[in-house]
Amino acid sequence: MRRDARWAAVGCLVLALTASAGCTAPAPSPAPSSQAPTIGPSTAPAAETWWRAGSVTGTLASELVAPWSVVPLDGGGALISERGDGTVLELTADGGVRTVGVIPAVVSGGESGLHGLALHEADGARTLFAYFGASDDNRVARMPLLGDPGSFELGEPEVIVDGIARASTHDGGRLAFGPDGYLYVTTGDAQRRDAAQDPDDLGGKILRVTVDGDPAPGNPWNTRVWSMGHRNVQGIAWTADGTMWASEFGQNTWDELNRIEPGANYGWPAVEGISDREGFTDPVAQWPTSDASPSGIAARGDTVFMAGLRGERLWQIDTDAGKMRGEPVAALVGEYGRLRDVVTPTDGSLWLLTNNTDGRGSPRPGDDLLLRVELVEAP
Repeated sequence: MRRDARWAAVGCLVLALTASAGCTAPAPSPAPSSQAPTIGPSTAPAAETWWRAGSVTGTLASELVAPWSVVPLDGGGALISERGDGTVLELTADGGVRTVGVIPAVVSGGESGLHGLALHEADGARTLFAYFGASDDNRVARMPLLGDPGSFELGEPEVIVDGIARASTHDGGRLAFGPDGYLYVTTGDAQRRDAAQDPDDLGGKILRVTVDGDPAPGNPWNTRVWSMGHRNVQGIAWTADGTMWASEFGQNTWDELNRIEPGANYGWPAVEGISDREGFTDPVAQWPTSDASPSGIAARGDTVFMAGLRGERLWQIDTDAGKMRGEPVAALVGEYGRLRDVVTPTDGSLWLLTNNTDGRGSPRPGDDLLLRVELVEAP
């Protein structure tokens, strides 16, 4: 399906072991009220497996307009968000693309608009969750996903989290249900640097909430906040051992891949990248911003796949017990332009969403695309 309008228009890897901070010390992080639960698989993890992107085996969708998030569906379809006008699209199992609906409260501008989607299924009902920019803030809403595959429609939205500051940049926006069944929400500092260190501000955080938007049981401060000290997180995923990972935009020095622990403080704005400073949790890996500018991430086995916008590449980071194994490997460097999201559907492949029509890229014929990539087991 061709849309009537488009928006106007990561390679040298550096893994530093030390980085200077050059900042004054922030106010101390609040102490967690209790020991938060360890999130992991319900059974012992399988033996470690690592994966690599192989060849691109097909284009699943084309002529998308500033797409942001992909949710694979059972049977081979997907839901796709378009940032500019609040449209939710359905990729049908036969390869068609149709409009499911438009979220009416979306107000786009700058980097804000319709962002992440997450699907929840319980008791035979499907509920779609969406993160979006409204007129004065960023919000999370839920809505029934009505009908059957190939003919889905959106029910009436209900806001479950609001008051997340919005700005022209740093709006966060990724949603994902964790292995514990709770909804995780990433937010940005919305250009208010000190918000990331304010435990009462939802900006610059990862949130963990119930399907009603309430603080999930066991959160470290008995609020919605799961971790703090973030600048702009746009990717979250869990490897096979239950470890949670998040990608984070740096300012102009270091982009990050962080292992997320409940109650941890990741240092922004006092530090960017690895600092070895007491009270802050260092990233597991870091990149110059020209090589990454990361958005969505996904995991298969013990490999994290990280989509790069400015870096125009897919990073592959092998992990072992929450640490990096070897060095990250880049794939598809410059071949498809900016990469916004990456997901691992149940067919064992990898899906990549390009993002060249958002005003910052250089659109190519057919952009934007949803690509299918073969996965091969790494040695």
